Amino acid sequence: MALPKITTPTYTLDKPSTGEKVDYRPFLVGEEKVLLMAMESEEENQIYKSILNLVHSCTDGKMGNKDDPMFDLEYAFLKIRGKSVAESIKLNITCPDDDTTKVEYTLNTDEIEILVDDKHTNVIKLNDDFTLNMRYPTVDDTLQSGKIKSDVEKVFNLMKNCISSIEHGEEIYNRVDMSAKELDEFFDSMTQKMFEEVQKFFESMPTLRKEIEVTNPNTNVKSEITLEGLSDFLG
Repeated sequence: MALPKITTPTYTLDKPSTGEKVDYRPFLVGEEKVLLMAMESEEENQIYKSILNLVHSCTDGKMGNKDDPMFDLEYAFLKIRGKSVAESIKLNITCPDDDTTKVEYTLNTDEIEILVDDKHTNVIKLNDDFTLNMRYPTVDDTLQSGKIKSDVEKVFNLMKNCISSIEHGEEIYNRVDMSAKELDEFFDSMTQKMFEEVQKFFESMPTLRKEIEVTNPNTNVKSEITLEGLSDFLG
């Protein structure tokens, strides 16, 4: 007699970038083992590749693809983790008033959402002549950035990769038609004010974010702390 197979429950989440409803299941013991081994390595690229594969499997390929926005992957992973391990995450938070004391804070994954700045836009008007149309950083962008040692080079590389097209008057230049040299020269010719407008796109784009309050048991000082990005929510 064949051993009966274990059935896993399914849940639904809203894909942040599109609003599309996606079914997902909890991850399995074998999948968790691969994830834990990746986290044990402390290599960022290996961890994200493991998360990517896990989300892809748990959503039947609807999410967890290299061209997905990074915030989609992070959001889906937390939702899947919540149904797989526990819907609460225990974090050790360093109190900012003395920057030493650590307190335990329990966060419910259902409280974590993708937040977007009201002033955020994908269209950046540099001046009367040039307009940039931007796309969000993808999982692949993050993996490729992990191979670059210089932090400055990482920032510039990500910015250039996220340009979808450049408008100049009535002409539109698509990213795929630009050479690396042309894009480098374009960025180098920007004024500081133009560059700051590009930075605003990344600073205000959708991200995992949660405001929490902690109290230092030694000083009784209450502090507001912003958790942002997957690493903050995993402690």
